[in-house]
Amino acid sequence: MSHAFYVTASYIAAFAVVFGLVLWVWLDHRARHRELARLEAAGIRRRSARQENAG
Repeated sequence: MSHAFYVTASYIAAFAVVFGLVLWVWLDHRARHRELARLEAAGIRRRSARQENAG
């Protein structure tokens, strides 16, 4: 095996890890967005929204 094999394998592994993290954050963002929409539809509002009205 050559040096290029290890370099290529390292780049592929790094790309896979970064892609996995980006995918995880994106899916978590979508889940939190759906959860907030569900809570707001149920009448539960954010605390920050109350502060705007009191100001």
